[in-house]
Amino acid sequence: MNTKHIEHIQNVIQFAERCIRDEAEALIELIPQLDSNFDRAVNMMVNCKGKVIVTGVGKSGHIGAKIAATLSSTGTPSFFINPLDVFHGDLGVMTKDDVVLALSNSGQTDELLRFIPLLQHMNVPIISMTGNPDSLLAKYSDAHILVHVKKEACPLNLAPTSSTTAALAMGDALAVALMEVRGFEQRDFAQFHPGGSLGRRLLTTAGDVMHTEHLPVINPDMNLGEAIILVSKGKLGLGIAIVDNKVAGLITDGDIRRAMEKWKAEFFNKTVSDIMTTTPKCVPTTMKITEIQEIMHKHKIHSVLVTDEEKHLVGVVDHYRCMV
Repeated sequence: MNTKHIEHIQNVIQFAERCIRDEAEALIELIPQLDSNFDRAVNMMVNCKGKVIVTGVGKSGHIGAKIAATLSSTGTPSFFINPLDVFHGDLGVMTKDDVVLALSNSGQTDELLRFIPLLQHMNVPIISMTGNPDSLLAKYSDAHILVHVKKEACPLNLAPTSSTTAALAMGDALAVALMEVRGFEQRDFAQFHPGGSLGRRLLTTAGDVMHTEHLPVINPDMNLGEAIILVSKGKLGLGIAIVDNKVAGLITDGDIRRAMEKWKAEFFNKTVSDIMTTTPKCVPTTMKITEIQEIMHKHKIHSVLVTDEEKHLVGVVDHYRCMV
């Protein structure tokens, strides 16, 4: 690789770093711009009996489409509409129960301004998101969210870069605020994402993923030397002590190693009951694996036992089975 090529790569990286820093600064500068209008906009969306209809032209339109998708996936019925289509029949999808969220950096976009009188005639509330509080769009909105950036990350200060990133972040802020106000939880998210891996993880239960065959069952009175063989064959890194068909305790690879270090030659004279945990973490088959992951993280364990109401062993869920 020649010297000129190396210098070129270094320059390109510097340009990229500057762009990212400029956009990051633009996001931080949004925080002081949050005011009562943001609160009013959230209240309008929460109390909306219809849909939140997001609209915008050009790059603002692309950002608007993403905001609409985020709102819909987090519990706020929403969709994007191109303002150019409003004059060709799409106005019919709007009702007085809806709320319109209009995006325009300048706040002077002609295509948006042209149908504001139509919205006002239909008594459809308008939330605007612009970088100009004195714009016509801001003036004729019921709530105006200011998204002003000092400059674009574009070296010519022309291409929408920092401004679109800021608008996208403000849209996310609206979605998150709405989730908090509505008490939107994991189970709600799963209902809106049943087909994705996240949805599957939120809906999957212990009964769906647990090990049920060749479980390493041992007796509390069993010699540790014999127990090691069964633990090894089970390939789960643990042995489950059963008494009268009920879970009585648990030993793990770690318990065995610590016992060997402690007792050395006397280790093989010890029994399972000498080292077993008598209160292993047990869960029902209906528990979601997201909850099981929380238990594992809290107690720093890698497996839980799945039992019925009478503490009969029905399976084992390990860390790997939680990674669906």
